[in-house]
Amino acid sequence: MALLDTLARPLKALRVSVTDRCNFRCNYCMPRDKFGEGFSFLDRKEILSFEEIVRLARIFVGLGVVKVRLTGGEPLLRKDLPVLVRELTQIPGLAETAITTNASLLKKWAVQLKASGLARLTVSLDSLDPARFEANCDSGVPLAQVLDGLEAGRAAGFQRTKLNCVLRRGVSESDILPLADFARENGYILRFIEFMDVGTRNGWCLDSVIPAEQVARIISRQWPIERIWKPAADCVAQHWRYLDGRGELGLIASVSEPFCRGCDRARLSAEGSLYTCLFAANGLDLKGFLRSGATDEDLVAILGARWKRRDDHYSELRSEATAHAPRAEMFHLGG
Repeated sequence: MALLDTLARPLKALRVSVTDRCNFRCNYCMPRDKFGEGFSFLDRKEILSFEEIVRLARIFVGLGVVKVRLTGGEPLLRKDLPVLVRELTQIPGLAETAITTNASLLKKWAVQLKASGLARLTVSLDSLDPARFEANCDSGVPLAQVLDGLEAGRAAGFQRTKLNCVLRRGVSESDILPLADFARENGYILRFIEFMDVGTRNGWCLDSVIPAEQVARIISRQWPIERIWKPAADCVAQHWRYLDGRGELGLIASVSEPFCRGCDRARLSAEGSLYTCLFAANGLDLKGFLRSGATDEDLVAILGARWKRRDDHYSELRSEATAHAPRAEMFHLGG
């Protein structure tokens, strides 16, 4: 019998942050004025070991999870990540292991990740304009390095790679059509994401959001698109296809059209806390249970009880007032 929360949502997907560190300082996630040189990230002993991640993933799969996505921070900063991927892919019942990355290190790791059994890549890419890209990510990493990473992923055999673009009014309008064209030409699935108030340090305000409906109109004027429905295929993105047959497009409208009622995700932060919503302030300390001798049966009971109590639906409640409520930062809980 499926494990359901208070809103009858099953547990199907697990996001695992393998590090809180990132080599980018994107101003909608880790702005440098808030996360500069003096910011203290987690010490190595504070983050979950591969053995602990695999143990928890196995238990989550037993409770219904079929997809695990590795995130961060930037997950490719975690040493020996392909080793973790290989161990995860051997869990019976886990259908897919994927990763979200900024691709700056992907050229180095693409072949090993593919050989380890990684199924899919999602790459964050907010602009194809070199100057605007570098201003957005504030890292010194050139756009060409990310594009080389994408090409390395293709050469390694990754198919149907997704590109994620976070849109902000006054910043991103001129990037919409170039990114769509790039994705169409190269066979990528582009997903435009409404700017969300994840965490409390990214300067979010409602006026900064470019609604998905507006994005659809902009693209359709250049290349006509139509909405398609994929029941249970993705609880997050609206799916669209180009009428000329050249690919698909995703629009993630967490602000303008909340999808809380279809959310089947749990998140495991780098230091081992369970979050049941992207906008949560606090998590359940699973590392404490792991390191104090909890058995698998104990953990099954703890996780099952927590999911059954889950009633999160922040995006349906969002307002300018809630923007000031405490929330964990995106890089901390894994996006």
